[in-house]
Amino acid sequence: MLKFLDHIEEWIITFLIGAATLLIFASVVHRYASSIPVPGLQDWLISLNFSWAQELCIYMFVWMAKFGAAYGVRSGIHVGVDVLVNRLPKEWRKIAVLVALFGGATFTGIIGTLGARFVWEDGMHYAVFNLLGRPLGELTAGPTSPDLEWPTWLIYMAVPLGSYLMCFRFLQVSWGFIRRNELPHHDHAHVEGIDLEETQAPVFEKVAAGGAQ
Repeated sequence: MLKFLDHIEEWIITFLIGAATLLIFASVVHRYASSIPVPGLQDWLISLNFSWAQELCIYMFVWMAKFGAAYGVRSGIHVGVDVLVNRLPKEWRKIAVLVALFGGATFTGIIGTLGARFVWEDGMHYAVFNLLGRPLGELTAGPTSPDLEWPTWLIYMAVPLGSYLMCFRFLQVSWGFIRRNELPHHDHAHVEGIDLEETQAPVFEKVAAGGAQ
């Protein structure tokens, strides 16, 4: 289960970026191609409805932001001010880092819980009860989005899912810090799968050799 969660953020973000790019490209091509006066083709293009594309792309970027935040915690790319923490004695520094990590886990856990409650009351309870065949009583299906006409609770699921995943990443980083006294650090110059030292070593050797001559 944990292996499945190791890179789930990248999978989700990659899929959403790819899908949003293709959707925007298709929408733009449709918009300009519809103005070309080709009999038959123009009528067919105009009959296609892409009015929902912009709304869907907005939702995709919202989901990307939520899962991107979880990725930031896991990989250590979030912006942090650690001037004061670095000036503390070693033991106090460790305590300060743990307080910050557990504070982040608590905050995101609360946001996830509030988000889950909002989603449930926004219409998810109706969908679940209807699926299970339980009496609905005075429950309503809840609002829908303007263009796609999707249940809004389905769109807002990004809040509890992204927040709970972020909470899990905070706890994961905390456990790694307690065991190894290390925090994740992101090197912007590093490309996964490429050893920078090995690729640059021959270049440095050539420069050194040229200078020696």
